[in-house]
Amino acid sequence: MTTQAIEPRMELEQNLHMYRQMAKIRAFEEQVHELYKSAKMPGLAHLYVGEEGVAVGVCEALRRDDFITSTHRGHGHCLAKGASVNRMFAELLGKEPGYCRGKGGSMHIADPETGNLGANAIVGGSAGIATGAALSAKMRGSGQVAACFFGDGALGQGLLYETMNMAALWKLPVIYVCENNLYGEYTPCGETIAGEILARAKAFGIHAESVDGQDVQAVNATMRKLVERARRGEGPAFLECKTYRYYGHHVGDVNREYRSREEEREWMTKHDPLLTLASRLTGQGLADATVFERIQIDVKAEIDTGVQFALSAPYPDANRVDQDVYA
Repeated sequence: MTTQAIEPRMELEQNLHMYRQMAKIRAFEEQVHELYKSAKMPGLAHLYVGEEGVAVGVCEALRRDDFITSTHRGHGHCLAKGASVNRMFAELLGKEPGYCRGKGGSMHIADPETGNLGANAIVGGSAGIATGAALSAKMRGSGQVAACFFGDGALGQGLLYETMNMAALWKLPVIYVCENNLYGEYTPCGETIAGEILARAKAFGIHAESVDGQDVQAVNATMRKLVERARRGEGPAFLECKTYRYYGHHVGDVNREYRSREEEREWMTKHDPLLTLASRLTGQGLADATVFERIQIDVKAEIDTGVQFALSAPYPDANRVDQDVYA
């Protein structure tokens, strides 16, 4: 795994904020898993546990009015961009206070107020939305940037390459963020992806880099460079983040016979994004274990409050079943 050189040490406050954001995403997803197992959540969910460093590293490099588009594994993206835990839980439980009034569910959460143009259950489906948002930003001269999250499975989708071609031709301010977690559903990406991943972007003349997605500082430092480049009008970029999902493809994928337990333990013990950042900060004498313990306590309280808010919230009125539905 290749780790990019990290820029001069960030302020401790920002590092602790990134740790808290990652801890919140992990605690949120662990609670989603519990809600599913206790039959309190309808449908399936695709958990982001293990990949927190990507969402947080990327979104911390963006302004609030910058855009993101997300995927079926998108809870982490939403939270990292500023979504409310309360409203996120409400949406997953199909409740009225949710971001889409309970109609979107796990794979279709959007929050325009934080620049989140929405998650998309279609693999690679949000590439066109992010590229369109970047075109809008350029035409309006707003200085906004769009970040498009997608998994390695989307590298087999033609839409991604059509939009990358357009973005390169028109020098649009969009960063394509490939979360390479090594598996497309249940298939190792080595069996589905030919050639070098970065070569695909470079073929369009798009600046491309690869980073250790388990190192939130490295992701953030690299993303900041790409965002600044886009704001200067230098066009799109492609960022491959090498990461790993700790759970299965979705909450019902419990056996995971397509990968070994040894591989899982290796990633969970040696490449965990929370442990990596905490160890680095304590090793540098910038924080001690009690700091991270307090953050975990605060995060648990926030998650507990969010769950209770969602469980007690009302379901949407059945008379509004056609509202906000377009054909």
